[in-house]
Amino acid sequence: MRFNGKTVVVTGAASGIGRASAIAFAAEGATVYAADIDEAGLLATASASNGKVVTARCDVTRCEDIKALMDRAAAETGGIDSVFNNAGAGGDRAPIDEIEPEGWDRTMDLLLRSVAFGIRYAVPHMIGRKGASFVNTSSVAAVGPGYSPTAYAVAKAGVLHLTKVAAADLAKHQIRVNAVQPGFINTNIFTASLDMPAELEAQAKGAIAAMSQQAQPVARGGQPDDIAQAVLFLASEAAGFVTGTSLIVDGGITIGPRHSWDPNMPGLFDALQQMVDSGKAA
Repeated sequence: MRFNGKTVVVTGAASGIGRASAIAFAAEGATVYAADIDEAGLLATASASNGKVVTARCDVTRCEDIKALMDRAAAETGGIDSVFNNAGAGGDRAPIDEIEPEGWDRTMDLLLRSVAFGIRYAVPHMIGRKGASFVNTSSVAAVGPGYSPTAYAVAKAGVLHLTKVAAADLAKHQIRVNAVQPGFINTNIFTASLDMPAELEAQAKGAIAAMSQQAQPVARGGQPDDIAQAVLFLASEAAGFVTGTSLIVDGGITIGPRHSWDPNMPGLFDALQQMVDSGKAA
């Protein structure tokens, strides 16, 4: 019960990583304010929890909604102890030579500005709370190209830098700020970004899970609870000496090119050695 008596705000809590995290926080004693624009999904999150989950509609692209969420959580419980800035979606999928300003701005508002103002409007309610902390959702897409559309990757890289500078800004208040970087997690973010018909979603998720098993050293698909457990660690007193950094939870997909971990995929030096061995045999 690491969060017994604590107030925790989770955005994007109607599904996926946000839902798993809200349920996990509540199971460990927190009063969780679960926020999202999907009110039906929020009710499903609350009903799946065996703890206290308070639902709150919040569009994180609207700063006034974020402020109202933080003010409400603090007014009803006396303050805020932890915030998981998690809400997001795939964003605009266009490459840099095709994206329009509106798509770029919409993606940044959803994935980066929302985190900044999630911090901004929660801090006044966290000052003086022992162990107060933020966890922000970044992504493996922040480490380089190839994991996501361009605008998404840039926004998630911004979240990493925001996490560092916010940790420096808030050290005077003894508030920690960290990030989590998920890899390919089997949630609805992929199908939602493709505007996929509902009847195809289950089939698509199965295909994503099957592909992810082959894409990384840990040979299984990532699950929302894999990220939730990392988030709870970063928000807890167990991580009391951790701030301004990120935790990559990706099954090892970012550790190096495939030949570095897959024995069936020879690298350059393996290929050269095979050539040498073949020449000697001849």
